[in-house]
Amino acid sequence: MAAANLLALIDEIASLLDDVATMTKTATQKTAGVLGDDLALNAQQVAGVRADRELPVVWAVAKGSLVNKAILVPVALLISAFLPWAIVPMLMIGGLYLCFEGAEKLAHTWLHSTADDTPHHDAPQEFSDPGIDLVALEKEKIKGAIRTDFVLSIEIIVIALGILADQPMIVQVAALIGLALLITTGVYGVVAAIVKLDDLGLYLYGKASPLARAVGKLLLLAAPRLMQLLTIAGTVAMFLVGGGILVEHIPTIHHEAEHLAAAAGSTGFLVSKAIFVLAGLVAGALVLGAAQLGRWTLGAAQRLRLPQ
Repeated sequence: MAAANLLALIDEIASLLDDVATMTKTATQKTAGVLGDDLALNAQQVAGVRADRELPVVWAVAKGSLVNKAILVPVALLISAFLPWAIVPMLMIGGLYLCFEGAEKLAHTWLHSTADDTPHHDAPQEFSDPGIDLVALEKEKIKGAIRTDFVLSIEIIVIALGILADQPMIVQVAALIGLALLITTGVYGVVAAIVKLDDLGLYLYGKASPLARAVGKLLLLAAPRLMQLLTIAGTVAMFLVGGGILVEHIPTIHHEAEHLAAAAGSTGFLVSKAIFVLAGLVAGALVLGAAQLGRWTLGAAQRLRLPQ
């Protein structure tokens, strides 16, 4: 009897672990869009730090990211336990925010001149200015990256919570903890690799071997292009994920999207993703327009109140 009970317990534990692994994988796939943006933004935040301080800065931001998730995961679980009805509205708000952020990036790219962006490109030169407090500047970069991570972590946790909402609490706890650790390790591991890619290329380029020099040159050329690719992929993924959340939680639009995808046959998958991106673009443009109108209105009201 004892042996049978032990085997039953082992089977339940194995089944539970399998559920946790499956849900963690699903949540990771669903949050891939935010992860792409998280990766690109954090790599950009760390860029410009002195070469010998890049990895310590990445490690400091990674520790801050773990603290962020240590705060957000319990809050998410409390919401799931006591306010489950709030999960869908939070998802919708998170989806709208993703679309807005993507639209804002596109607007910045299309509406700002090269001259407007010059200070950003020149930012690394501040590290060579002897009058700059490098320690304070580095701390400010770390704080900025951790703040960025906090916002993106909220989006990731909320999206994951929506996926896990109908799962037992123990699965939610294990999956969210596993997701938080996996995301932090993966994102900041890749960020560390990206920021050191040019150093590796420079090292190999200085070698006598023709093969090493060729690989080094390739890495030096690839590093900036990789950052550009990450930025583009992250922006597209924001519309894809944000638009997908909105489409899937608005019944009428969801039904039409499913009908169009089914009618497309073998290309239905691509059609559904295109609909998500289009929905994200439209939603982002509307929210951005409303936000800009609000800014103009507040600005006009403040000007009217100023003494003449």
